[in-house]
Amino acid sequence: MKLWQKGAYLSNGKLVESVAGVSQEDAAKNTMSWSILHKHNTSGEDKKLKIKFDKITSHDITYVGIIQTARASGLEKFPLPYVLTNCHNSLCAVGGTINEDDHMFGLTCAQKYGGIYVPPHQAVIHQFAREMLAKCGDMILGSDSHTRYGALGTMAIGEGGGELAKQLLNQTYDVNMPGVIAVYLTGSPVAGVGPQDVALAIIKEVFNNGYVKNKVMEFVGPGVKNLSADFRIGIDVMTTETTCLSSIWTTDEKIREFYATHGREDDYKELNPGENAYYDGAIEVNLDEIRPMIAMPFHPSCAYTIEEVNKNLMDILDETEKRAKVSFGDKVDFSLKNKVIDGKLYVDQGIIAGCAGGGYENICAAADILKGKDIGNGKFTMSVYPASMPIYEALLNNGAFTSLVRSGAVVKTAFCGPCFGAGDTPANGAFSIRHSTRNFPNREGSKIQNGQLSSVALMDARSIAATAANKGFLTPATEFDSDFSGKKYFFDKTIYENRVYDSKGVAHPEVEIQFGPNIKDWPQMNALSDDLLLKVVSEIHDPVTTTDELIPSGETSSFRSNPLGLAEFTLSRKDPAYVGRAKAVRDQTGEIKAEVKKAVEILAKKSAEFGKRAQEAGLGSTIYAVKPGDGSAREQAASCQRVLGASANIACEYATKRYRSNLINWGMLPFTYKAGDQAATENLPFANSDYVFVPDVKKMVEEKLPSVKAYGVNLSSGKVSEFELATGDLTDDERKIILAGCLINFNRNNLKK
Repeated sequence: MKLWQKGAYLSNGKLVESVAGVSQEDAAKNTMSWSILHKHNTSGEDKKLKIKFDKITSHDITYVGIIQTARASGLEKFPLPYVLTNCHNSLCAVGGTINEDDHMFGLTCAQKYGGIYVPPHQAVIHQFAREMLAKCGDMILGSDSHTRYGALGTMAIGEGGGELAKQLLNQTYDVNMPGVIAVYLTGSPVAGVGPQDVALAIIKEVFNNGYVKNKVMEFVGPGVKNLSADFRIGIDVMTTETTCLSSIWTTDEKIREFYATHGREDDYKELNPGENAYYDGAIEVNLDEIRPMIAMPFHPSCAYTIEEVNKNLMDILDETEKRAKVSFGDKVDFSLKNKVIDGKLYVDQGIIAGCAGGGYENICAAADILKGKDIGNGKFTMSVYPASMPIYEALLNNGAFTSLVRSGAVVKTAFCGPCFGAGDTPANGAFSIRHSTRNFPNREGSKIQNGQLSSVALMDARSIAATAANKGFLTPATEFDSDFSGKKYFFDKTIYENRVYDSKGVAHPEVEIQFGPNIKDWPQMNALSDDLLLKVVSEIHDPVTTTDELIPSGETSSFRSNPLGLAEFTLSRKDPAYVGRAKAVRDQTGEIKAEVKKAVEILAKKSAEFGKRAQEAGLGSTIYAVKPGDGSAREQAASCQRVLGASANIACEYATKRYRSNLINWGMLPFTYKAGDQAATENLPFANSDYVFVPDVKKMVEEKLPSVKAYGVNLSSGKVSEFELATGDLTDDERKIILAGCLINFNRNNLKK
């Protein structure tokens, strides 16, 4: 694999450094990305885009909050197709009736406002979108980070709920024209290599260096034609883990056939870059050279070939232990060395599931490997979750399920739970291999404060099946001489016609929304004050902080429709004291009032004016993290902080655009301190429990100032440290949202005008 360190042109099907007489600026308009983005742009500008999407989609961890936000802002009808799927909180035994209450809320909102409702177990969000929503040249916005349909010619973006609420209110998705990176594929995968192997190899190369961060990955090259539609989809969905903004692929006869199979051939058109297209960088991938991969805990970028792990097992386990130390400190004693038996790595569990693993071809390949074999009757277990009921039916009809069930694997319905810790949660100390999307720390039901920890590695379905056939000992699929059957897929749309509620865009305002006792309105948020006094209530020095660490997934998501209830879990597995500290600031307890008085006195010694202004400043809390926001698009990572009284985050940089957007939509300032300077974290001008005084913060936002002076106040020493905070680029609407206190307030203010 090769990363270009400068821009590249795609000319006559090949990557070249330059083309005579062709400028970069003109050639950049020949990418597929430029064409699609500008087709949907309403700003009239080439670089400052205001996007309106063709369709939007959400699942049942996010749609209640989105609709509640839009309702509070004056929603009367869904102005574009909005699909509500139920694939994250399908297990209604979790949290009693809470989940099903949300499902009924979703159904009645689809009826009232004119949407589409997909009942639980019918399809995971992204498979339904692939089967029923994607269209070549269209754009789809989803409130799930893995919203990626580029392999089908649809540019799709995963964002926090605030951005979907904007689309429901006929507002726009505002973004600078992103850079575009060519992913140039050559060759063809060898037998036993699957899409997850290719994806992990790419993620390994580009995550840590930020090569594609907030850019669009555009897949081109002669190797594309050697991949089936399912294979491309499996790579595409994992591009989220590179931190790119979106993806798009060239389309061909195999994609036309995909649309034809799903009864939507008219939604297909051929997509290719124009002549002499210019890219901001390029990734060359020779598919011939990819081998079965495994992403060891605790990130998809911690990837190795399985062969490499088996050859250098103890060294790689040492590296994994070091990563655990960064995430968990001394809270638990983490090791996988107890999984080594006779020099081989033993795995406790195998899972094939969700938007990445649950595709038809993945499961067929796993069934081919396991045909006539068994997984044994020891600790090792295996579960398979087809991504939709049409896939389930096809696997039932073609005999794949028979091979799986006879081997000892358990077949279940469409569900995203194994990806985020709400299904097949491993035992304490267990090691699970999964064809799913993420293997972050704290994601699989681990509760570090209780001494409970399990860990996950990512692998392709083929090598998971090979490991299962080897009774749980780590094995690449290339070691099995399997005859892959290549069974043809038959899609039966009557499954959806019989169960999915499709309003066809017709609203029924007379329908009463069905609420549950756990569905609560958003609490009131205050507008931005002239000056801010912030208490630092958590200080995180990990290189990256995921959204799962900010607000845990899994069982906590049963409270996702109750803003205050869910907020009680904020940072619970990373910094259990956070919630109490934040609430004390929000509620201005006696202890906080005493601290504020002392901070004011210290600031007054520096400047009488500072003392006066600090006394009258808006009071809030903030966290400091080096690089927060990798992972999920769930807006709760920000909104939970906000309802606990947070006014800002302070970071060196933000891991993703979507997390920063979530902060903004909830009225929180996305401060950066010496952005990108990791050394800055070693000598901060503030610490946990210190106060940070930010005078003229409102002026900074209103007048578009590049930065503002801030002052760290240490109550113990009385020391005041001056430093600068910036917010980076903000659109005019983003400034208005922050000034108003949140997106809801911004829209309410507009309604009053």
